[in-house]
Amino acid sequence: MSILEKIMIAPPYTAASLKAELNEKGWRLTPQREKILHIFQNLPKGNHLSAEDLHNTLQQEGEAISLSTIYRTLKLMARMGILRELELAEGHKHYELNQPYPYHHHHLICVRCSKTIEFKSDPVLKIGAKTAQKEGYHLLDCQLTIHAVCPTCQRSLLPI
Repeated sequence: MSILEKIMIAPPYTAASLKAELNEKGWRLTPQREKILHIFQNLPKGNHLSAEDLHNTLQQEGEAISLSTIYRTLKLMARMGILRELELAEGHKHYELNQPYPYHHHHLICVRCSKTIEFKSDPVLKIGAKTAQKEGYHLLDCQLTIHAVCPTCQRSLLPI
């Protein structure tokens, strides 16, 4: 078994596994946390949500969850390794479900138009996993975000 398989393989989060992990830390699985997890589990591949996007989605589904509860829940789920906190080009954080290896990916982001491309890179994961293991850390996430200018924006007449 490779180092990636040893460190990065984790079952996808379910309501039951989230409940168990929360209970272990003295917290509980509230209906709000369960609903937020459900939305991320059903998010189409390649989509990322900000707290405001999530709030709007919840409101459209008739859920009355405050924006402050959403921010706290997103922060908690990111600290637990359930969600990945992403700094995309828009200037505020976005979130996605933290997928186990081999579904793990990185992001290439155009700083002009915010186009985001997801890509895989086992060497990046291997370096992160080896470094964490060597230092005695438990790896929750390893992500590379590349900020660049896409070909379309390079061809535009506007200066960078």
